[in-house]
Amino acid sequence: MSGRDKNDHSKKKHKVESNSRSARAGLKFPVSRVLRHMRQGRYASRVGAGAPVYMTAVLEYLAAEVLELAGKAAADNKKKRILPQHILLAIRGDEELDRLLKHVTISEGGVIPHINEALMPKKLRETKKIPAASGSADDDKDDKKDSDNKKDSDDKKDDKDDKKASDDEKESDDGKKAKKAKKEKKKKDKEVEKETVLPAP
Repeated sequence: MSGRDKNDHSKKKHKVESNSRSARAGLKFPVSRVLRHMRQGRYASRVGAGAPVYMTAVLEYLAAEVLELAGKAAADNKKKRILPQHILLAIRGDEELDRLLKHVTISEGGVIPHINEALMPKKLRETKKIPAASGSADDDKDDKKDSDNKKDSDDKKDDKDDKKASDDEKESDDGKKAKKAKKEKKKKDKEVEKETVLPAP
């Protein structure tokens, strides 16, 4: 064999499997960096080994959730790029994310599209069957009062029905007792008659 064959090394590079904490935990976000920030922040005197992994998993989940909803919002607006407005729509459209980021202001996010009913033209109100703004609060109060009155009347009717049913049951029980008492009296009377009848001579 020639010396060239002995010294011939393959040019293919072997991929070295990463043994990082993120790879072992199956995460994309860096666990070591999160651990470093937790130590530098002085949130506690000691930091356990599982704390940065847990924190990294939570951050990765939240980022994935926001990106998924923002991508859907961008697709709805026929855009291929996610803008701050899409992120705002994604967060405000989800109940849990909205509760989490309630006091957060997104830069250049804009506002949620909304038009007050009072500013709508009358034609659109009639077509969409939107009640007029004037007196809407009074109408709501009247509706609530009517519903409360209906509930009260229904409750009273139910109570009356229950009382009638209980009275009927009592009357039926009294009637049964009276019938039993009459039968017993008849039996006693027959026995008394038999005793009083004298034998024939």
